[in-house]
Amino acid sequence: MQRTLRMKKELQMFVHSPPHGVSCWPNDETDMTHLSAQILGGEGSPYEGGIFKLEIQIPERYPFEPPKVKFSTPIYHPNIDSGGRICLDTLKMPPKGAWKPCLNISTVLTSIQLLMAEPNPEDPLMTEIANEFQYNKATYVQTAKEWTKKYAMDDIIKGSKTTEQEQKSTEHVSVCSVTEKSQQLKRTHPPQPMEDLTNKKPRH
Repeated sequence: MQRTLRMKKELQMFVHSPPHGVSCWPNDETDMTHLSAQILGGEGSPYEGGIFKLEIQIPERYPFEPPKVKFSTPIYHPNIDSGGRICLDTLKMPPKGAWKPCLNISTVLTSIQLLMAEPNPEDPLMTEIANEFQYNKATYVQTAKEWTKKYAMDDIIKGSKTTEQEQKSTEHVSVCSVTEKSQQLKRTHPPQPMEDLTNKKPRH
């Protein structure tokens, strides 16, 4: 009961005052324990322009136990593994973690957004990527951008292509319709000879 009331308030916060670049909603209006979320890649980061999807599971003891959050969009990051799991203090119980009942889904997603922009190579899930971030950052940035373009922009690119195709299709239909109508008018209303307006008045 407490979890349900708490989640209703938290989801209302996302409707009325959502954090910048973050959104969250229940997968089912009758079940507030399984949520979906999106985080926009931060400006100036390798993830800029990407839309990253996440899955959130609310445990029974929430808010006394942290939510379980993972990425469903692949991301190249030292603190996020290939299964989407996230290494973040906010998602762990003390003493190893920093979860507190006063925190909420909004603060969790904001913390993940910050982690995306500022990785922590000292506590990595992906050691190779962490080493690359520290000692070969140009390669890390390039690969992260490529992953963002491939996985986090795929829906955007498809959407824009679909829109262009629909627009072209609409334009084609409009041209055809105009042509058909003009041909129909010619058949039903053949052109009449123009009147000679120059000899209307009799000459004297």
